[in-house]
Amino acid sequence: MNAIKQWGTRVAVCGMLMGTIGAAYAANPHFVGKVTATKNDATGTATLCFKVAGLGDNESIRITASASATATYVCRNAGGNCPNAENKKTVTGLVNTTQPFTATRNGQVEACLTLEPPKATGFTCPGNQQVVFSSVTYTDLKVTLGSSGPSASATPQMLSVDKGACPAP
Repeated sequence: MNAIKQWGTRVAVCGMLMGTIGAAYAANPHFVGKVTATKNDATGTATLCFKVAGLGDNESIRITASASATATYVCRNAGGNCPNAENKKTVTGLVNTTQPFTATRNGQVEACLTLEPPKATGFTCPGNQQVVFSSVTYTDLKVTLGSSGPSASATPQMLSVDKGACPAP
């Protein structure tokens, strides 16, 4: 009877190990196809779309879109003019957005994430003028899986939006 108990315990342990190895083997998140990047000329945003496979059914994963960005903001008056060419601010920095996703029953996520231009924090305009977005350039557009997982560069890797030195209202 003791030999049967030991055998049963060994079978159970082997079963648990095989289940763990199988789960680890199945969890191999990776990008499928290209990550595409598009721009919105009205808002200056960049949208990165992607497909990820190799996740477990209903598995959750955090995905981050990121880029280096340089944006310019100007002052515009109520008449729609930008009276002082010196009255502008250029901001450079890393922009990113992270969102949790849940894989479908076949272990895939197909989605898009949108990046916004860096803000002109602390920039104010005199009188009745308002701060308006003028231009932005994104470089090194990419998407990363998890906190340190694989990443994929977008196509194209650079996008620019230029609304002019004094954008229309």
